Amino acid sequence: MSGLLALLDDVAAIAKVAAASVDDVVGQAAKAGAKAAGAVIDDAAVTPKYVHGFAPARELPIVWRIARGSLRNKLLILLPAALVLSAFAPMLITPLLMLGGAYLCFEGAEKVAHVLFPHADAHVAADLDTGDPLHLEEARVAGAIKTDFILSAEIMTIALAAIPVSTFWTEAATLAIVGIGITIAVYGGVALIVKADDAGLFMAERGRLGLTRSLGRGIVRGMPGFLKGLTTVGTAAMLWVGGSIVVHGLEELGFAAPAHLIHDAAAGLGAMVPQAQGAITWIATAAMDGILGLALGLALIPLVTRVIAPLWSALTGKGRPA
Repeated sequence: MSGLLALLDDVAAIAKVAAASVDDVVGQAAKAGAKAAGAVIDDAAVTPKYVHGFAPARELPIVWRIARGSLRNKLLILLPAALVLSAFAPMLITPLLMLGGAYLCFEGAEKVAHVLFPHADAHVAADLDTGDPLHLEEARVAGAIKTDFILSAEIMTIALAAIPVSTFWTEAATLAIVGIGITIAVYGGVALIVKADDAGLFMAERGRLGLTRSLGRGIVRGMPGFLKGLTTVGTAAMLWVGGSIVVHGLEELGFAAPAHLIHDAAAGLGAMVPQAQGAITWIATAAMDGILGLALGLALIPLVTRVIAPLWSALTGKGRPA
């Protein structure tokens, strides 16, 4: 009897440890996912353009195909690569994270430059003129998955950097949860966005109540503005997160002056409004990180367009990666 009680006690202790481990993994995944918010917002802002121009019946299948490709990117390629990096070359995490942050700054700054200096996008026009819906769908899905790979790499690297030192399996489980959770959140949100106008049109035409029809018309009229707003938020988030990653990376590498300057300036602004000191300090920090990110991104545009893109073209025989 005493042996059975001892066994039950051991089982209970193991169960408690397992439950604590699950709680740790979920908690770490939530924190790591929050750190990757900027890249996530941009992913959600970028993806709807890939279903533009297709019949409504093809929109959700296309989103599903891109989502499956995103899961493959994260779970079959990036997760093992992140674990290998963490185990054998942890010193490379910060430089790679900064490289990803610089990429976010470049992408955000390029979008700002396109707004300030609009020009025709020749490759998009050619894409729309193919006349073959099947070929167009394949090209769009492939382009979306390539773009997702870059954003997913940034998301997984941010998540890896946010995980405290832990066991191999804890890191693997945390990264898997982050990858799956973010993919569901992003592409579930994208599916809702791309079908919102159809739902609004249905409500406007077939709603039984006047309120339902008015709401449907409001959704249809509001979606273009919502998509523009989402793009703006995504761009701002890219610049903020990218700038923040670069600033903190420099601090870890021994160049702490930018981080200290931003911290002191934000703290000074926050102290001027004691009633909202925390909020003002956070907003000021994010704004200064974003301004630094924009400046870095604008400086990178000529380097990428005149040096890296032509070199990439010469090496691969293709244009700049999507």
